[in-house]
Formats: sequence, C-alpha cells, structure tokens
Amino acid sequence: MDRKEHVTLTNMCMITNGNNVLVQNKRVDDDFSGITFPGGHVEPREPVIDAMIRELQEETGLTVTHPKLVGIKEWMEEDGDRYIVFLYTADTFSGDLHSSREGEVFWTPLETLLSENCIWHMDSMLKVFTQEYSELFLAGDDYIPVLK
Repeated sequence: MDRKEHVTLTNMCMITNGNNVLVQNKRVDDDFSGITFPGGHVEPREPVIDAMIRELQEETGLTVTHPKLVGIKEWMEEDGDRYIVFLYTADTFSGDLHSSREGEVFWTPLETLLSENCIWHMDSMLKVFTQEYSELFLAGDDYIPVLK
C-alpha cells in the first residue's frame, strides 16, 4: 500500500505586540484580498520553521525569534492533494516593519480583528492560534470548518 500523497506545505504566524497583532491585507488574486496573518510556502527541502521566519522577513521586514508552533490548518484540494498550513505565534522580533507586494501589513488590536475584512474562517483559525484547539480541518466539498 502506497501511503504517499502530494502535499503543499505553508505557514502563517500571529505576531503579537502587547494587545496588538500584525496583520496583512493579503492580495490573493485580482478579485480578492482580505486580512490574515503573514506567511507563505515552504520551499523544497527547507525546514518549516525556517520557511516561516523567511516568509515573515520578506513580507513584513521583521525577524521573529522563539516562534511557537500552535497547530495546523488543513484541507483536501479538489484534485486530491492535501494542503497544510503550520500555525505559529511569536512575540519577540526585530527589524523595521514594511509592506510587500503580498499586501499591506499593519498592527491592529486582537479584540477587534474579526471586525476587519478577514479571510475565510479567520474566526476558527483564531481558536487554534489562541490554543483552544490544535487543528482546523476544512472538511468536504464545502470546506466546513471542523476544530479538533
């Protein structure tokens, strides 16, 4: 039995500074953008945590130290491939904040985050970032959020 499958690996990090979190108005495509946390793809043979630190530096100008893996978000693509997002938090960082072509970055209060134009299932993702759950699985053809 072949247990291998094609998987896309990505990452996302909720950087906190007091009561504020760093968000990105991510440009998904020409028709959609939304508020999310910065992150991106893991390159072949790149350690996941190194990819997260690299992506944050590229997209925000900040270098995080001591990030903590808090959970995952995953789903199955229509073609059967699995998509996994490793979710991290960090509260220590250095550098000068700047936006990138990925989208504008800015600080916002965590308590008002969900009143922003957030990406799909941000409310469920926050439950993983705040460690109420360790996994957000988007199930079925309708990608129904299931927290575990």
